[in-house]
Amino acid sequence: MTSAQKILIVEDEQDLAELVAMQLERAGYAPHQAHDGRTGLRMAAEIQPDLVLLDVMLPELTGIEVAQRLRVDPATSDIPIIMLTARAAETDEVTGLSAGADDYITKPFSLSVLLARIETVLRRAGADHAPSEPLIVGSIEIQADTHRVLIESNEVLLTPTEFRLLTCLVEGRGTVLSRQDLMRKAIGPGVRVTPRTIDVHITALRRKLGDAGGLLETVRGIGYRIEQPAATETND
Repeated sequence: MTSAQKILIVEDEQDLAELVAMQLERAGYAPHQAHDGRTGLRMAAEIQPDLVLLDVMLPELTGIEVAQRLRVDPATSDIPIIMLTARAAETDEVTGLSAGADDYITKPFSLSVLLARIETVLRRAGADHAPSEPLIVGSIEIQADTHRVLIESNEVLLTPTEFRLLTCLVEGRGTVLSRQDLMRKAIGPGVRVTPRTIDVHITALRRKLGDAGGLLETVRGIGYRIEQPAATETND
């Protein structure tokens, strides 16, 4: 019998945190709670949850700051994050996704919808770690089974969503993938995203990949592709 997947709820509204925890327990998860950002960050490192539900407006550290710190720490960088917020503006969504969130839910929300989103994100995260041969294009190497991306043997820390987007682009090297294709293949059903969401992730990917980010080509009006660079010829 496998142990229940751990969900860390970082939410300062304790009544809401208790309600979510109760529903998660009924659904077969093992919920843990933190009520401020600093405690949430510490607990994430200690218990290594399978997923973090992270409120944006928190005392001590904001949800954005917590997400950013989780993503730069190798011990927590690949933990999926669903952000919870009362702010529904597109700029707030972009800020959350740029900080490393995998999904974004606006309060008030249905608990059944929340559970469906959690299931979808966890299922995606499990697929990410399926064993497979490394994918290589140019100086980029993707190790799917260990969820690592290397640039000339140096590891680059990506969010789970960035990792999936890069993998889709490398697998389809030379093929133009529309934003809709990328949403379907890399993010999947049940997660609310917009074409702008994909653009935000691609921008973050290019920045993190450094010089190798130039392999990600924008095809105006359609989407994105990644090309295998031509081999350099030498004269003996």
